[in-house]
Amino acid sequence: MTRGHELRLAKRMARLGTETAFEVLVKAKALEAKGRDIIHLEIGEPDFDTPPNIIDAGCDALHKGFTHYGPSAGLMELREVIAQHVSETRRVNVTPDEVVVVPGGKPIIFFSVLAFAEAGDEIIYPNPGFPIYESMINYVGAKAVPIRLREELDFRLDVDELSGLINDRTKLIILNSPQNPTGGVLEKEDIDRIAHAIGDRNVMVLSDEIYSRLIFEGEDHSIMSVDGMKERTILLDGFSKTYAMTGWRMGYGVMRADLAAHIARLMTNSASCTASFTQIANARRIPETARRDGRRSEQDQRFLLPLAEGRVLRFPQHHADRLAIEETGRRAARRRWRRRAVRHRIRRFRRRLFTFQRGQLDRKHRESA
Repeated sequence: MTRGHELRLAKRMARLGTETAFEVLVKAKALEAKGRDIIHLEIGEPDFDTPPNIIDAGCDALHKGFTHYGPSAGLMELREVIAQHVSETRRVNVTPDEVVVVPGGKPIIFFSVLAFAEAGDEIIYPNPGFPIYESMINYVGAKAVPIRLREELDFRLDVDELSGLINDRTKLIILNSPQNPTGGVLEKEDIDRIAHAIGDRNVMVLSDEIYSRLIFEGEDHSIMSVDGMKERTILLDGFSKTYAMTGWRMGYGVMRADLAAHIARLMTNSASCTASFTQIANARRIPETARRDGRRSEQDQRFLLPLAEGRVLRFPQHHADRLAIEETGRRAARRRWRRRAVRHRIRRFRRRLFTFQRGQLDRKHRESA
């Protein structure tokens, strides 16, 4: 009779969190397979498919033999496109050797934490926030220091509070704007004050800007653009959210060249490289799609929804949606509008629920003290 063996995991595995949205997604997909109509609020991705020109570019790349290993830092063709894109959008000079292409955005989070933090170090991260931030910090044995995002500040952080959290043990500050899950957006004044709070201290900033193209009013501001901050900033971005390419698994990080070499070495030791055909599709079709979106932006149809604070949020009607309207008719269009209105109501409810839960926790802490 075979004797069972106890699974003896390393202690650090007990510190590893998860992203429960994927667990909910599995259950939601199972319901969809049974014919249920599901509104997906668990995973952060658009509700349309990848634009056809990008799909065609990916298929073409496969047929042309882009099915092999590539450089761990990414194909030079794509890194040049990314360097030009970031240079134009963040108004800084970026070269291809400062770009590392990875399979999704999470590797940049994981690699940054691995590269800078160890036991006794502190990393400041937004709370509420993307759960992988805290998970990775705890996993490497560092101390996770939350910075509260406050509803009265439209879910932006209090810079004075952040300044009080920075100390000699702080190795990394994580910023996320536009923010997941609250939708808060840091203003230029916030960014400038954060840079001032950091000052000349040797503290790195991981700026998660994966939602930077999904701002429909105003402008996204990056701390990488602030004088003196480029060499201390790791920019995390990608095209997965903007062009509904979440399943293609491609993101990138932009950072000083000497750090990029170390991050690329972490890629070599983990995933080897990002899929070549995915990179080619991004390199050859994303600039074309971005230009087309820019020309179309003034003609985008919009609908208005009132927010709890009495403001108005504008949602541009995406090109893919217009194609769907043309192909499936007015009934499909009305159904899409209704689904989006429901999403907004649920999002507003979740904000209120979070505020209530946070108040309950604060009261418990005061009572226990």
